[in-house]
Amino acid sequence: MLAAPLEPVDSAPVTAHLATLNVDQRRAAEHASEGPLLVIAGAGSGKTATLAHRVAQLIVEGADPRRILLLTFSRRAAAEMARRVERIVGQAMGAKAQAATAALSWSGTFHAVGARLLRERAPEIGLDPSFTIHDRGDSADLINLVRHELGFSKTAKRFPLKATCLAIYSRAVNEQAELDVILRKVYPWCAEWEAELRDLFAGYVEAKQRQNVLDYDDLLLYLAEMLSDPDLGAETGGRFDHVLVDEYQDTNRLQSRILLALKPTGRGLTVVGDDAQSIYSFRAATVRNILDFPGEFRPSADIVTLAQNYRSTPEILAASNAVIGLAAERYTKDLWTARQGGGKPVLARVLDDAGQADYVVDRVLENREAGMTLKQQAVLFRASHHSGPLEIELTRRNIPFVKFGGLKFLDAQHVKDMLAVLRLAENPRDRVAGFRVLQILPGIGPANAALILDRIEDSPDTAAALDRFMPPATTAADWPAFRDLIVNLNARQTGWPAELEQVRQWYEPHLERIHDDAAVRLADLVQLGQIASGYASRERFLTELTLDPPGATSDEAGVPMLDEDYLILSTIHSAKGQEWKSVFVLNCIDGCIPSDLGTGTTEEIEEERRLLYVAMTRARDALDLITPQRCYVHQQARRGDRHVLAQRTRFIPDHIVDHFEARLWPAVIAGPGHAPAPGTPRIDVAARMRQRWAAK
Repeated sequence: MLAAPLEPVDSAPVTAHLATLNVDQRRAAEHASEGPLLVIAGAGSGKTATLAHRVAQLIVEGADPRRILLLTFSRRAAAEMARRVERIVGQAMGAKAQAATAALSWSGTFHAVGARLLRERAPEIGLDPSFTIHDRGDSADLINLVRHELGFSKTAKRFPLKATCLAIYSRAVNEQAELDVILRKVYPWCAEWEAELRDLFAGYVEAKQRQNVLDYDDLLLYLAEMLSDPDLGAETGGRFDHVLVDEYQDTNRLQSRILLALKPTGRGLTVVGDDAQSIYSFRAATVRNILDFPGEFRPSADIVTLAQNYRSTPEILAASNAVIGLAAERYTKDLWTARQGGGKPVLARVLDDAGQADYVVDRVLENREAGMTLKQQAVLFRASHHSGPLEIELTRRNIPFVKFGGLKFLDAQHVKDMLAVLRLAENPRDRVAGFRVLQILPGIGPANAALILDRIEDSPDTAAALDRFMPPATTAADWPAFRDLIVNLNARQTGWPAELEQVRQWYEPHLERIHDDAAVRLADLVQLGQIASGYASRERFLTELTLDPPGATSDEAGVPMLDEDYLILSTIHSAKGQEWKSVFVLNCIDGCIPSDLGTGTTEEIEEERRLLYVAMTRARDALDLITPQRCYVHQQARRGDRHVLAQRTRFIPDHIVDHFEARLWPAVIAGPGHAPAPGTPRIDVAARMRQRWAAK
């Protein structure tokens, strides 16, 4: 374990602007040594308040605010920090505060500060100061243009799409790693294109330089290269007496390189973060930056640990500490709280996904009856598709929700594609569904799609209409399978819900052709199959999903109205930094937490452990971890799907189970009945509807 905390401070009188801080927070804020300082801030320990007080204290003690550099991870965080600093300095300095904090002009993200420094020193590094900055969309378009110019868009085997190419380039830059290493570790399916990707990235760099543009990653890369020059590095670092960094556990190797170039001795350097909350390796962040920070300097950095938690009950903290205490490497830090009361976190065992949804909904409504609003409750999950069955159940029971982190389940393109196939089979004259489905096929555009749909509409025999269409050469190989699928579905030869499996088997090759992240999207389609099994017929399935879809009661972009109440659904990654009175964590089983995709290395497993810890420490008063007994999994190589017995997550082994209250939840799965067959029409309602709008 890593630990080198400072000795406790004495009980000297505390000035008013520091009076709200506890002993450890005050130690960090008043740190007097000019050497490097590492503040390990546990979940809910007042990290932001402590950092703001440190900046304010530096100003109160006479530091020039123009020579303070504060690095955050969002513009909003920088603005909030500035407001807090102004308020704290105001308590200590009165009328002088506004002028002092107004001079705190070097505050912002790594990228924003990088752009500002690069413009100032551009001529000295061979850069035109009038450069423009491309966002991710612009960068993807430019890399796609270069990709096309090099002929990679017309290769016999499909070359990675522009978004994937840009992601590979960005990962290599931010991890400061060679291309072959990145391909082998993160993008193995693209490894065969290493030589072509190298040519593509070289062409991309040349294109940016010709056009005098920098992309998002260049702002860091150019800055790091500029600071690597001894004179420029010393001059730039010398502009700042103090450099403070928030969320240091979320920095990547390139950002760490910049920081160490600015302050190679650590003099005046403060970093704040929590190794136990390092969960963004997919963005190239590395926990090694915060774990290795003391060793970067000699003799070492001072370490202050913030362990008093102001958020959770003692029982929730005890369980969270037990989970993270099994980490292979960490700073010793057991959270504690002065709060009293509260029960143990619940480890709820349910039958399957349907039982899990029922459990959450019943508990959410139970909490609401006890006076807890929906907005004070959150459901967290490892991957966006894990919430699919719950979204359907919430909609069915008219409970509004907002989802953060990924598209709402039924809004995802690949899910809509699957549903469109079923709708077309149910009603061959549904032109909206038909246009969507037909254009999944290569070589079919709007004109051909319209021609096919016209023939279907004019013919009583769908099979005959499809047989009469002569597909383009680019579609010929895929046409027979599509024709057979629609005919079989139309004739209801397979039965429900096997029909959905039949659609998925047809769609999977197209999914892989259209999307680079097909493996991730496939999990949604497996989940859709699970949902479908709860409905007695195709018609009922389509009707109930369409009648009141989740999109009618939730808003992907944010809250519907400030005065409305709604349940929070969020991925764990999107929930970091948030807190709720009651938190439910879905699928606390091996294969989900940790994810099957996150168990390849010890480093990946440890990050998955931290992910569960982050989820648990979002809860203030109540925490429910849910473990379905049966899990529906997709088998590769066309071996079909099956239910498997799920094991409780390995991060809660038997010897720490006493920290939880075990609860069994009986799952009741009631499939809707068959709709009665329609009888002979007694009135022509359709004619009446047309007549209503007929010319008078």
